[in-house]
Amino acid sequence: MGQTGDETPAVYLHDIKREYRQGAATLTILDGAKLALWAGQSVALVAPSGSGKSTLLHIAGLLESPDSGEVYVGGTATSGLTDMERTQIRRTDIGFVYQSHRLLPEFTALENVMMPQLIRGLKKPEASKRAKEILAYLGLAERVVHRPAEMSGGEQQRVAIARAVANAPRVLLADEPTGNLDPNTADHVFQALMQLVRATRVAMLIATHNMTLAARMDRRVTLEDGRVVELD
Repeated sequence: MGQTGDETPAVYLHDIKREYRQGAATLTILDGAKLALWAGQSVALVAPSGSGKSTLLHIAGLLESPDSGEVYVGGTATSGLTDMERTQIRRTDIGFVYQSHRLLPEFTALENVMMPQLIRGLKKPEASKRAKEILAYLGLAERVVHRPAEMSGGEQQRVAIARAVANAPRVLLADEPTGNLDPNTADHVFQALMQLVRATRVAMLIATHNMTLAARMDRRVTLEDGRVVELD
């Protein structure tokens, strides 16, 4: 499973099955999928559109429930948890980065990164201090008071990354995080993600079509007939 020395994976998907109804037909997206994500490891999920990449990410992030199988977060089984308990795990243990940055346009970079911390219950001074530290680490110290419309696409996506790791999650899930960026900007954003993996030992899973970036990650996996298959 690509273990890096930690006994328990940050996230482990075990025998995941997910089907969707299309009229009278049943479409099987995932069929016995297994995947372990270890602390400090970056994993690229490369597969054709429609193969189930987003579904796998959503299930790993507890945004969607499988029809069968189990999702373990830090060794804890999540299938029997209440919606409230699943929401709490998403807030504390899981960070998300999307192709579109999804920043709140009326708030500054600092406020966007403070938001998940305030929702978690941190006091404003502590949330502000941590947000400033993360933004500075990502090279955005001079942009903390700027709103998204005042920043470049690459800067906006780095703010989104800072927001995703604001609560020090176990795992960072990213769905085509550089898909809307030009190659040079995409490389800068990717470097920021890799810096965070090394510095914080977060486990990172990125769904991407960019094979150049995927080649620079620790592991590469794909989806074949609803199962996760290791590449290389």
